[in-house]
Parts: sequence; C-alpha cells; structure tokens
Amino acid sequence: MVVLEAEECGLGPSGRNGGFVHGYWSHLPRLRERFGDEGALAVARAGDRIVPGIRDFCERHQADVWLREGGMLRVSAAPAQDAAVGDEVEAARELGSPEEAVLLEAETLAERIRSPRFRKGVFMRDGATVQPARLVRALRREVVSRARVHEHSRVSKIESGLVETDRGRVRAKDVVVATNAAAAGWKPLSRRLTVFGSYVVLTEPVPELLEQIGWTGGEAIFDGRMFLHYFRTTNDGRVLMGSGSGPIGYGGRLDARFTEDAATGARAEQGLRRLLPDLAEARVTHSWGGPIDVSSDHLPFFGTVPGTRIHYGAGYSGHGAGPSWLGGQILARLVQGDDDELTRLPLVTRRVPKLPPEPLRRLGGGLVRASIMACEEAEEEGRRPSLAARAGAALPRLLRMSVGTR
Repeated sequence: MVVLEAEECGLGPSGRNGGFVHGYWSHLPRLRERFGDEGALAVARAGDRIVPGIRDFCERHQADVWLREGGMLRVSAAPAQDAAVGDEVEAARELGSPEEAVLLEAETLAERIRSPRFRKGVFMRDGATVQPARLVRALRREVVSRARVHEHSRVSKIESGLVETDRGRVRAKDVVVATNAAAAGWKPLSRRLTVFGSYVVLTEPVPELLEQIGWTGGEAIFDGRMFLHYFRTTNDGRVLMGSGSGPIGYGGRLDARFTEDAATGARAEQGLRRLLPDLAEARVTHSWGGPIDVSSDHLPFFGTVPGTRIHYGAGYSGHGAGPSWLGGQILARLVQGDDDELTRLPLVTRRVPKLPPEPLRRLGGGLVRASIMACEEAEEEGRRPSLAARAGAALPRLLRMSVGTR
C-alpha cells in the first residue's frame, strides 16, 4: 500500500479541527428526511461503532489522544433556536430509541453547564472529544509501520490504475481519493462539493472558571444556529470555541481565506464572550481556521468512479473527525468489492444532488451566507430579520439543499 500526501500528514484540517467525535444520532431528523426511517436508523446504528472504534485503536496502540467520552449537548441560545433544538428528541422517540436524545429544560441543562444565554438543550450520549493533532500523529505512526508513505508528493493526475505526482508515478489496481476539502477541485466530485471555512479560538487554561460554571463533564456542545458555534474543553482546562460562518470557496480552490480570515476568527471569539459570559476573563491565546468539504445535503458520500477502480469518500461537512472512521471502513470494503451492511448504507447508494455550476454556486452561496448571518445576528439581538434576509436564508430549502444545521 502507498499513501501520497501533498504536504505532511495531519498538516491540514485533519490535524486542527474542532475535535468533536460522534456518529449520526444528532443528524436523525435530516437522515429521516433524506433516507426514510429504515435508512436513517441504519446510518445511525453504523455510527455507533465510531467512538468504540477510536477507543479500541487508542488502547491497542497506547495512543494518548485526549479521548474523553462526555456525550454531546445541543443548546438553544436564542428564542429563534428553540424550535430547532429538540427535533432530535422527537425523531429518536418515534424511531424507538428515546435514550439517544434527552430533552433538558433550562434548570437541568444548568446542572451540566451554566450560562444565562442557554434556554434549553438536548443531551446525546453519542459524543466524545479528542485532540486531533494527537490522533492524526498516532494514525500516521501506525500507517508508516505498515505502508509506504510519501509526503510532499502532490498528486497532479488520477487515472484508473495510475496516479501521477510531481515526484513520480504510482501504479495500483485500486486508487482511493480521501482528500477532504481538496476533493472539491477534483472533476468527478466538483459538482457535489463546495468548500466553507471554519475557525476556532482557544483560551488559556481556566479550570477554575470551568468549575464556576459547572462545565466539568467534558460535554461537546453546539448551539442551534444554522452557522453553528461549537465548543468544548480540553484536558488542560482550555475552552475551544468555533464558528462555522467562514467564507465560501470558488471552484474548489483552497486559498488564504480559509486560514487567514480574521473576521471569522473574531466571530468565534464573539461567540465565546456571548455564550459563556462568565469566561469574560479568559484570554484567547490561539486562533486558526481551515476548509471543510460540504456536500449539497450536508452528509458524506462514498462510491467508485464508473468504469474504474477509483474509490472516493467526501462531503463530511464539518463532522469528519468521527465519521471518517466509518468512512475508512466503507472505503476498505469498496476496495475489496464487499457487499455488506456498510456498502449498502444510503451514504454509499444514494444519488447526491448536484450543486449549481460556477460562478452561480459562489454568488448564490455568498448571498445565502450573508442572509443567514444577518438573520442570526438579528435573532440574537431580539430583532425580526428583514424580509430580504429571510428570503435569502430560505432559498436553499426551496431548492432542496442544506446549508448550515437546519
């Protein structure tokens, strides 16, 4: 086996993401809408393997990746978010798994984390956190011991049985393309992916402030915004706060907007100060961003290019730290030609809607992004969004596409 890496393994988003690890119980309403009850349950139950799979890897290889299995919380932080927060509870109940999503009213939620902004929440036991750079380094060590890894070998051409780089060629019966956001620039997937930026800020260690607000259980948390805030604690007592409101790409290009957009980093810090005001004294010490590959329905997809043995997995849509484990299991089976419960999942068999061609995708995406941000700013300030903003934010639903979390 040969692994080709354009730069260094883990240097991109896989080594600096938010560190949330989970499956698909939190996506249950969207799964039902796309796949029906049976398909939704199949995907959610397949996702149950993710956290145990990562735990098993860490135990077998003595890898300290700061894995913490504290579950996951989705919180409403504004009246406009109330309706969206809780639909997981109804879906889980109707599908016979009420334990997967438990509604928490404000008082019960405050037992896990106290914030004057939080109105209610949902607790999902399917959730953990990791330090992503530690995880990717541990994975790299194991891959290097079993395969030939060629870093600084950017792929310039992919054909059936042949991969060309700027340093040479590799011939192989099977080729797997698993390149995250870079796949948006690959022709076979270019109409099914776009790229968004996501940014995080990290505070200094503040264990005493975490004790003060009662956030000591290690829960990974995200709010009910369409361009959500996602936040967690670290083993050394820091708080990571992320914002999924970054810029949208053009034609699969990965440029400086995904790593140097100060405005999105500032929004992440604003989210920290607004959502957790008791952490006002916590100094932000680091900020960074990266690109995420977003599919038209915000779910990953896997398959094989027709007429070839070129296999692919893409579209993790900002949730790849956990589901990429499942994706690896699926891709291994596609290479082997297996027909089993994983290769029959809707993540493999469905038809992924195409996105508009450029420049309509960039222009339309920019309009929708601006509209959603205007709506959410107004909602958090207690104002009614303008008609133009509401119309722009509703456009994806009218076109049967997903943007953000709703």
